[in-house]
Amino acid sequence: MPTGLAFLIAASIAPPPAAVAVHFDRQGQVEARVVEGLADRTSGRAVTPDDPVRVASASKMIVALGVMRLVEAGKLDLDRDVSDYLGWRLRHPAFPDRPITLAHLLGHRAGLTDDVDYALPLDADLEAELAKPAAWDGARPPGGAFAYANMNYPVVAAVIEGATGERFDRAMQRLVFQPLGLDACFNWPTCGDAAVARAVVLYGADGAVQRDDLGGRRPDCPVVPASDGGCDLTRYRLAHHGAGFSPQGGLRISANGLARIGILFLRGGETFLKPESLTRLAAMAAVHPTSGEGTDGFFCEYGMAMHSTGGSALADPACHDDLFGDGRLRLGHSGDAYGLRSGLWFDLEAGDGIAYFITQVPDGQKGGRSAYSSAEETLIDKAVHRPTDARPLASPAAAH
Repeated sequence: MPTGLAFLIAASIAPPPAAVAVHFDRQGQVEARVVEGLADRTSGRAVTPDDPVRVASASKMIVALGVMRLVEAGKLDLDRDVSDYLGWRLRHPAFPDRPITLAHLLGHRAGLTDDVDYALPLDADLEAELAKPAAWDGARPPGGAFAYANMNYPVVAAVIEGATGERFDRAMQRLVFQPLGLDACFNWPTCGDAAVARAVVLYGADGAVQRDDLGGRRPDCPVVPASDGGCDLTRYRLAHHGAGFSPQGGLRISANGLARIGILFLRGGETFLKPESLTRLAAMAAVHPTSGEGTDGFFCEYGMAMHSTGGSALADPACHDDLFGDGRLRLGHSGDAYGLRSGLWFDLEAGDGIAYFITQVPDGQKGGRSAYSSAEETLIDKAVHRPTDARPLASPAAAH
């Protein structure tokens, strides 16, 4: 056991983060380029590209795939008043005559904010939550300016429930994960036992557990418990909650699973979705890089549940979204929660992409060339084989 100065040095070095990055291409080839760290420190289990992890806001892009499956089946319309599916009237209080659509919600243009808690307890009612004035930005009408807000996605999930009569997580299993052969899920109930056993524990920059320290067991309560502490899922009301299974960020999926989604986009939807459905999701609209959550130039373009990195948006000097540092346009979605950063990015012209995640990233960490974290920049450099500026992934103690 180290003593004296050696002990102090050892104690100050946090265990390295878990980091995975896989490269994929239009031909369906998937190559693990970075696989480092432990999925679970307690057991000493090393991370693999097949281990499911909570990918945070990258979840939104996969939710949109479920929406588009229902659109193609004639169950949903992106431009219809979502009140028709919810069974109750949803309106922006400052603009009561303007219907709110799925296109508005998926693109963060409904006027919603995150000034109310979107992690709703099991006995909450979405209609009552959205009746609170704080849920809305009085200056932004439906269909108006972009402002990123997670609260849009519980409404999307409730719309899916209204259209299908299924709980959101089960609908996503039927619509997306089963057809694509993915052992993935929202908040664990529909994942297989093997996926639960391989869960990646999320650790914060200080090394403390943040999420998914499962020890091979499903969580006792996969949702935020009711206000009385109970977790009777029969209390969950379809189309009146939406937030229970974390549509805004609760997807558990492996890096290889994300790569499978990326290949789907590169191939124009295969037999899963029509090319025009993917094209609508990927139709980028300019976002003022000093608005909303993009105050540091992070969001420069956003479509429906997708945004870009690089490309022509960089012509605006306020835009700092070039994670890869090569100026090329890539589409996908990023994630940031509980010490994790994640992303799924694909280059339609080049026909390839990267899916990745890394844990233990300090809140607010920024990189040297972009508004992304330095941990992500380093990981991307290693994954795309740029030895001139690649460097070892830093432990939180060394990160800035």
